[in-house]
Amino acid sequence: MDTTVSTTATASRGRGRGGRERILAAAARLFATQGISTTGMEQVAEQAPVSKRTLYAHFRTKNDLVIAHLQGLALSGATLESVLTREDIPPRDRIRRLFDQPVADAAPVRGCPFIDAAAEFPDPESAVHSYAREQKLRMVQLIVAVVTELGCREPLPLAEQLATLADGAASRAMVLDEADYGRHARAAAEVLLDQALREKTGKGRRGRRRKVV
Repeated sequence: MDTTVSTTATASRGRGRGGRERILAAAARLFATQGISTTGMEQVAEQAPVSKRTLYAHFRTKNDLVIAHLQGLALSGATLESVLTREDIPPRDRIRRLFDQPVADAAPVRGCPFIDAAAEFPDPESAVHSYAREQKLRMVQLIVAVVTELGCREPLPLAEQLATLADGAASRAMVLDEADYGRHARAAAEVLLDQALREKTGKGRRGRRRKVV
């Protein structure tokens, strides 16, 4: 076996893997600072830095790059809903932390990347918009699991309300560039949770009274 060819092939594969990581890192920086729509593929290649041939070898279209970027964010733990799967945090605290900015020291405040992506790709049938919608629906299901753990009897309506508060707070935090803006929505969420848990307790008590009578 030609060891020179083998070494060259191995090095090439290594550069390929590093190239993909650099592309995604460059795209993340550019998307965050100037938006997705205004970021061109050539600019991403320049910032990576990789050749355009390498860029398109990894991502055939800009949509592919955007979705890979969003998938990376979903797995990174740096989005609003990531705290909802933290089993080391009590359920109610997970809901409370839903209103914290994922990166507290970010400047300026970024908000929710999935909402931002959906806004930049407004066609509901587009691949990027569809992926963003999937993540927002997943967020509701994660909240459903947490409030069910708390014992709420009607978890889905409550989860939709909490998701609406979290998304709205993230959007306003971005517009106002106020990282702690979520405190307002958190206070409203506490009221919703208290009401849901009171209804649970009240129904149980009424049921017991009827049984005694």
